[in-house]
Amino acid sequence: MLKIYTWILAHRPQLRRESGQDLIEYAMLGGLIAIALIGAGLVFGPALTGMATGIGECIDFDSVTVCDPF
Repeated sequence: MLKIYTWILAHRPQLRRESGQDLIEYAMLGGLIAIALIGAGLVFGPALTGMATGIGECIDFDSVTVCDPF
């Protein structure tokens, strides 16, 4: 126990440095944004796929498709 205490006292200035704190915060923020995008893709994925399919059918000029605005 004494060895751990003396190690902490000897390395206290190095433990208090904040040089990598910004990098860790940006990494955590990026991970949170990625999780939110994945969640939104799972929730709204089918609706977005249906909308893209509808747009693709309206753009296809070879077929006679009636395109509604909504």
